[in-house]
Amino acid sequence: MKAIIVGAGVMGLSTAWGLARAGHRVALFEQGDLPNPLASSVDEHRLIRHPYGDRTGYARMVDPALAAWGLLWRDLGVTLYAPTGTLALTGNGADWAERSARSLASIGRPMTELPLSQLRQRFPLLDARGVERAFWLDTGGVLFAQDIVAALAGYLAKDSHVRLHRGTQVRAVDPERGRVTVVGGATHDADIVVVAAGAWVGRLMPLGKRLVPSRQIVIYFRLPEEQHAAWANGPMIIQKTGDVGLYFVPPMEGRGFKVGDHGFSLSGDPDGSRDAREEEIRPLLERCRGLFKGFDSWRTDRLKACFYTVTEDERFVVEKTGARGWVMSPCSGHGFKFGALMGLELARTIASARDPLQHARWAAGLEGE
Repeated sequence: MKAIIVGAGVMGLSTAWGLARAGHRVALFEQGDLPNPLASSVDEHRLIRHPYGDRTGYARMVDPALAAWGLLWRDLGVTLYAPTGTLALTGNGADWAERSARSLASIGRPMTELPLSQLRQRFPLLDARGVERAFWLDTGGVLFAQDIVAALAGYLAKDSHVRLHRGTQVRAVDPERGRVTVVGGATHDADIVVVAAGAWVGRLMPLGKRLVPSRQIVIYFRLPEEQHAAWANGPMIIQKTGDVGLYFVPPMEGRGFKVGDHGFSLSGDPDGSRDAREEEIRPLLERCRGLFKGFDSWRTDRLKACFYTVTEDERFVVEKTGARGWVMSPCSGHGFKFGALMGLELARTIASARDPLQHARWAAGLEGE
């Protein structure tokens, strides 16, 4: 079987890896370089963690995701992951951490609630004044995202089953015929076409308003030396307060110290400027000031604008369309952790008689809920 994959972020690359491992031929098209610095997958790190509120289906998928990453590390010959543990905090009446704890207890992955006095003792650099409840889980860690994308692209470049088309923009997809047309007019045909184009997917497939590009800002901070050293061994932190969320990525193995906001902008052009504006970062800075001790001594090292592709319910879209097409958009800000697993499973479904509707339901995290 021959497959065409449009988009070489973690989802497209992982699907190519899964298909090539099974002996299928793959043509992979990427509009930019590899890695593409504008792609949603390309940043220093992404988090993988079990807590998922009451989304038990996704919580159940984390262990298979870790196993899929383990398989990729064996193929690549390098582990691009560091464990940190997961600290989940809530305040302002939010109950995300509590719902996560109940969900994980139901599948045999209990979280430990930390009394606020113990929270202050274990993590003295946290300002816990706004925290109402705290939960700890030993699992979870940091995936070194852009290193993963670069290593996987390099690995596939050496695979005789795979042909990489860098700097080749696809302008049209025909999912009925299994055909793509690139800028310049050339056409390419295959038995199956997978569109995993991230924030650009709506330009190639008729998905209406289901998948919305969402410009997101993250901040990398430069800390005083003693604080940086302390946080280098710190946990990932997920803080949910009301309808907004903050996530913190510790500076593991020489990578940056990053804080991001899980509130969606639901706006922006992925081809537009990636310069961050002051009004975009002010709310995030204020939330950091209320969570971290010594924050006034921190300095902004750099800002990064990236794009999510968001669905209304934040569930992934991996669906068959037409006789020979698939749309693959597992994003909404929490997809990278499942990249290797999503690729392997879609490759398995494409090459087998697995029901596409069953696959779509699984990818949406609906099994086991």
